[in-house]
Amino acid sequence: MRARLRFIRLLQGGLDHQLYRFGILITGKEGTVNDDRFRKAFLTIVVASISVLFFAMIRRFLVTLLLAAILAGLMRPLYLRIRRAFGGRQLLASLATVLLVIVCLFGPLTTLLGIVVRQALQLTNELVPALRPYVDNPQLLREHLASVPGIERIEPYMPLLAERAAQVVSSLGGFFVAQVSAATTGTVLFLFHAAILLYAMFFFFIDGPKYVHTLSSYLPFKEADSQRLLERFVSVTRATLKGTLLIGLVQGTINGLAFWIVGLPAAAFWGVVMVGLSVIPAVGGGLVWVPAAIWLAMTQRFWQAVVLTAICAGLSGSVDNLLRPRLVGRDTKMPDLLILVSTLGGLSFFGAVGFIVGPLVAALFLTLWEILGMLYRPPE
Repeated sequence: MRARLRFIRLLQGGLDHQLYRFGILITGKEGTVNDDRFRKAFLTIVVASISVLFFAMIRRFLVTLLLAAILAGLMRPLYLRIRRAFGGRQLLASLATVLLVIVCLFGPLTTLLGIVVRQALQLTNELVPALRPYVDNPQLLREHLASVPGIERIEPYMPLLAERAAQVVSSLGGFFVAQVSAATTGTVLFLFHAAILLYAMFFFFIDGPKYVHTLSSYLPFKEADSQRLLERFVSVTRATLKGTLLIGLVQGTINGLAFWIVGLPAAAFWGVVMVGLSVIPAVGGGLVWVPAAIWLAMTQRFWQAVVLTAICAGLSGSVDNLLRPRLVGRDTKMPDLLILVSTLGGLSFFGAVGFIVGPLVAALFLTLWEILGMLYRPPE
């Protein structure tokens, strides 16, 4: 009995001691180590919770803000020249740079989009009636294809091809109308995000270096590692925009002119489509001009097919082969395969802006692993 009472008193004493320690941890009335741990843990939880809530609140604008930061960084040399011209007045220089962006970028882009939409509607109205006779009368298609080498190999599949073509033609008009309707509905949202982008650029021009310094000071890296991350971010962004957009504009212009030369309709529309597809390395505009060349050959316009192939595959393809490794691969210091995979993955995950974000994430991925490897590498 006495032994049992002694054990109970010992247990109560240990429990009281633990409760006493827990009280010190909560109140912080004795000691500083536990008090600091509690405060840091509590602050970390609060900061993490508020950060998650904040990013969830602005998640719809993160891509817009990222684009604003990228454009402000690329145009900062122009802003600095304008600021010197205005005698160091930051507000006036930033406002003038933003107005210049509106005039030189959004003005031509709006005009081009108007032409593209008009040609897309015209293409819809012309393409469906042009394909309808071949769908209704497969024999007419056989007559046109009789002179194409190797056509006898697909002869057994002609009824199935005609059936599939009928389905495509019947849904083609509705598809284009739906896309144009969706684009019209999204115009207000596009203008809203464009206004946010310009507004953010205005402040990024003025306080951009301060934001970068503050962000880098919070990173748990050495100064050299933070600088390496920043340099990789800038180089990949510059190379992606400079390389991809420049190559896309050149290829889209060349291919669009080729469509116009051979007499294909909606040359401007297809040129813009091929500009967008040019972000896919090694494939790009071939998704458009190869079927167009095949169609020209199938309709017995052989010299047009040859000219289109020569211009798009020869001239436009050489532009990609010559400029892309120099403008993209050299600055990013990434293999071509990684650029291809990260671009495609970025497009599928982030949407249209993925052609920038994808290679950027891949480059930061490589840089962080390099830093981690240097951290755990044994000293020589």
